[in-house]
Amino acid sequence: MGAIYIMWLRELKRYFRSKAQIVVSLGQPTLYLLALGFGFGPVFAKAGAGNYIQFIAPGVIGMTVLFSSIFSGMAMLWDRQFGFLKETLVAPVPRIQIIFGRTLGGATVASLQGLLMLIVCLIAGFRPMHQNGVGHNWIALPAAGIFIGMIAIVFAALGASFGSTIKDMQGFQMLMNFMVLPLFFLSGALFPLKNLGVVLTWITHLDPLAYGIDGLRGVLIGNWQFSFNWQFNFMFDFCLLAALAAIFLGTSAWLFSRIEV
Repeated sequence: MGAIYIMWLRELKRYFRSKAQIVVSLGQPTLYLLALGFGFGPVFAKAGAGNYIQFIAPGVIGMTVLFSSIFSGMAMLWDRQFGFLKETLVAPVPRIQIIFGRTLGGATVASLQGLLMLIVCLIAGFRPMHQNGVGHNWIALPAAGIFIGMIAIVFAALGASFGSTIKDMQGFQMLMNFMVLPLFFLSGALFPLKNLGVVLTWITHLDPLAYGIDGLRGVLIGNWQFSFNWQFNFMFDFCLLAALAAIFLGTSAWLFSRIEV
């Protein structure tokens, strides 16, 4: 457990020492929130769908967590380039502890970014609501934190898997951009997933982020995309994300164990 803690602490120290990263990483999600939220708000309201800020805020939070967590795998390439990865690989500790510590550290950083974005959304006018749309539901914030953490773990593990197999920075960036944008746009973060075509519906149901966004939006404003039963949705989204986290963590651990010194 000591190795896991040290690797986790290293990721957090790296994050808190880079003040510019904390601020800049919130820039793009804030732009989406303000430009799209207030820009398309009147159109969304005229369509009878309510307040677009309320709808898009959980999606923007999920976007922040997605980008921060999956790009945490890039740190492994930097460590490979500067020799730190080789030093950790020859350390007398199991490699599974090293990769778990790195992954949990990246997930913690992504969760902090998501919580900061949640604060930005609250400042911009977003308010958690009850399922019937009447009254503010501040109790939903801890439940939202659960889904933020689950999204972070799933995609931090996925990023670690790619970081364990890809050796060049350019290839990693191209692959991540190829994957991240479809994951984001097909997750229902910016538009409802109801009444889509059959093919697009199946594709969106294969997107892991869609279930994280569904969980966030469901607990924050009571708008579930995959069912109308609150308890079923919470457990369904949570259990699916937990299963994906276990699969991706196992995959990243296996790929990391195959890295040659």
